[in-house]
Amino acid sequence: MNAKDIALIRRHFKPGHDLLRVFDILHVYIMKESSEIYHYEAQPFALLEKDQQELFMGNFKKLLSGRMDEKLFELRFQEQGGTEDHAQTLLLDALQANSLADWKDHMLRLVSKMLQDNFQFEQDTVITFIRGEYFKPTKKRSEESEESEKDEVFAFKYILCTINKTEQPPKSLVFDYVSREFRYNVALDPIIKLASPEGGFLFPCITDNSADVNHILYASGKANEPDMRFIDQVLNGELRATAKQDKAVFEEIIREVAGDELEASTLAHVYEEIHRLIEDNEEEEPPKLDVWDVERILTASGVEDVTKEKVEWAFQQVVDDEKYELKATSVLPKFEAKSIKIETKVATISISPQDLKYVRQVNYQGRRCILIEVDEDTVIEGFTMRTETL
Repeated sequence: MNAKDIALIRRHFKPGHDLLRVFDILHVYIMKESSEIYHYEAQPFALLEKDQQELFMGNFKKLLSGRMDEKLFELRFQEQGGTEDHAQTLLLDALQANSLADWKDHMLRLVSKMLQDNFQFEQDTVITFIRGEYFKPTKKRSEESEESEKDEVFAFKYILCTINKTEQPPKSLVFDYVSREFRYNVALDPIIKLASPEGGFLFPCITDNSADVNHILYASGKANEPDMRFIDQVLNGELRATAKQDKAVFEEIIREVAGDELEASTLAHVYEEIHRLIEDNEEEEPPKLDVWDVERILTASGVEDVTKEKVEWAFQQVVDDEKYELKATSVLPKFEAKSIKIETKVATISISPQDLKYVRQVNYQGRRCILIEVDEDTVIEGFTMRTETL
């Protein structure tokens, strides 16, 4: 499932949108002191007040926010082994459920998996499920064509889950208009934190304009911190490396091939080569880097004595698999952040990856210094720095 499809689904999470329908909703309240269901409530989504629908739509959008392999992870289901409580089996049966009651029962069985082994949440928690149908246009609308973009669509049923903690409302002082007095207000009803879901999932995934029931999209509450217990025991999924892990693997492979020291300009060329590979990619899925790609990138970037055998050996040393593939988007610095950090004891410098070629570490009068080439005068707090000749 690619970022484009996820963004499209997020955009369509609006009450009454004709390309994304929500049929039913189920809330399950879990008390933190126990590993039991305290209360649940299932009903058609259309029966909720519009303000409530808007709140939940915002919750669903928030769940699907973030980068792939950082907060969103496509999982492949583990082999079922004939077990009836396997997540894939439960979700497939739930997709085909004809009644609200049947669907609810399947979802409650999934909640029971979350609470197995006496697992306890840190706070009172609300688990919300929805089911509905999504319609995805199969082709772009032509400006000359009179056909609507909705004339050719494919449809698939989906189930989405969000997990949200609760918190006690803040104490406050209010003014009572009737009695004309100030009084201390104590609210006992907990607030469900819909703006910051702790995790959840979307099933099934979308692959090549079709529903992929062998994969599930897992969403983590925090970047690069997937809940492995939830992935393994609840969703019965298999997680490939996160973006953070892929980046660490790539950096270690470079060290094995090129050594611990690398010129900034060389590193800049490495990033430029990877960025060019991503830009030239015509597939919906982001490109992956294998041994051959890494060898070509390092050679083109000016790293000396690079051979395929040396790169294969580096892959073997780092990940114990010379056929391992790295997602190019994971190893590249975040270009939307526009900068990477150069950290020293004296200062932290932020610079865009493509400008690394203007940075050098030099030896001046026996001291290591960072030299940055600039085209214009440097201004600090409104003062133009005087240029010194070394």
